[in-house]
Amino acid sequence: MDIRLDGISHSYDDFEVMRDISLDIPKGQILCIVGPSGCGKSTLLRFIGGLERPTSGRVLQMGEPPEGCLNPLTYVFQDFALLPWRTVSGNISLVLEDHGIKGAAAQEIIDDVLARTKLTDFAKALPKQLSGGMKQRVAIARALAVKPAVMLMDEPLSALDAQTRELLMDDLVDLWTRQPFTAVYVTHNLAEAVRLGHKVVVLSRRPGRIREVVNIDTPLAERETGDADLETAQKHLWLLMRDEARAADAELINV
Repeated sequence: MDIRLDGISHSYDDFEVMRDISLDIPKGQILCIVGPSGCGKSTLLRFIGGLERPTSGRVLQMGEPPEGCLNPLTYVFQDFALLPWRTVSGNISLVLEDHGIKGAAAQEIIDDVLARTKLTDFAKALPKQLSGGMKQRVAIARALAVKPAVMLMDEPLSALDAQTRELLMDDLVDLWTRQPFTAVYVTHNLAEAVRLGHKVVVLSRRPGRIREVVNIDTPLAERETGDADLETAQKHLWLLMRDEARAADAELINV
C-alpha cells in the first residue's frame, strides 16, 4: 500500500503550521522527515495516521494492505508506551487481543516477532527489567505483530543514548533487509535520517513546506556510520536546514 499526500496545509486559527505539502510514500521504503523545531514533522505524521485532519488537502491510501494486515497504519512512539504490569509477550499480545486473536494463533505471531527483534530470551521479562533499547525493541515487535502496511515512527530513538541508537539502527536495517517494510520516520537526527532513509524529506521552518527530497542511493544493508557518501549527504541536509533552524529557534524564543 502506497501513501500519497496531496496539497496538505494546516492552521490552528490564524497560526499556519504547514503549507501545500505533496508527497508520495512508496511501498517497501523508509521515508525520513527532518526539519527545524516547530516545522510540523509530528503533526504531518498524525495526519498520515488519521489522528488529525488537515485544514486542506488529502491523505490517500493507494492499493491493498499486505495479507494478514490487522492495522494498516501503526505507530512506534518515542516513549515506548509499554504496560508495566505485562511481560514482553503480554505487551505484544495486547494488540492481537483487540482483534480477537488468542491462544496458539497469537503465540505463533508473538514468537515470530520476538525472533525477528532478537527478544525471544526476554519473552517473560517485565518492562522494568529492560534497558531503554530493549523496551524500544518491544515497541517495534508490537508494531510488527499487526503486520502494518506502514509504520509511523515518531522520533523512536531520541530518548536513547548514542551507543544504543547505533545498535537499534543496525536492528532496523536488519529487519528491513530480511523483510522490507514501509515506514515514515520522523527524526531531528540527520545521522539517523541518512542511515535509515531511502528518501529524506527536508521541511522548512514554519509554515512547513518541502524544501527538498533527498534520495540516499546506497543500499540500506551497505550503509555504515562514518561512510563518506553518508557524511556528504548529512552535510547537504544540514546546509539545507541550517539557516532555517536558526530562524526557527529565534521564532520559538520570541513566542
